[in-house]
Amino acid sequence: MHNQIEEPTERISKKAIFVWRTMNSIILSVAFIILIALLIAHTYFSWYDWIAYVLWGLIALSILDIIWSIYLEPYLLQKYWRYQVDEDFVQFKHGRWKLVHIVIPMTKIQYVGLKQGPLLRKYNLHTLSIGTMASTHEIPAIPEGTARAIRDQIAELANINNEEGEE
Repeated sequence: MHNQIEEPTERISKKAIFVWRTMNSIILSVAFIILIALLIAHTYFSWYDWIAYVLWGLIALSILDIIWSIYLEPYLLQKYWRYQVDEDFVQFKHGRWKLVHIVIPMTKIQYVGLKQGPLLRKYNLHTLSIGTMASTHEIPAIPEGTARAIRDQIAELANINNEEGEE
């Protein structure tokens, strides 16, 4: 007799959209500036004509990437990201076209931690990392209080001992 695992229902924070938009904006702005600088260098140094065509093509593709990465992707990531923590499992489910659904038994979890970069700190968010023998899984953009509660809950349910200070 098999027990059916319920679908995850918890959502990540809506603030994740702003974090991902800001991060993508910074990265794509740097890439765009580099492409423009190469185009100016092409004009100044009189490189082969085909280089200009390639650079204009890359600029056109980067404009499409800006539309995708800043406006659409962050919204879709936040909309379809789900997670759930219960007594037996930690679950992640995300994606629409490429659906990923990961179920981690509590008995396989070796460590759990929180990460926070400058952008996440600005919006008071954390990324929860869950490690097993095979890999590390992350739940992005969880509010600070919720992230700490989930970390403590997983540590307790997975029987993770705090070995720092124990002798």
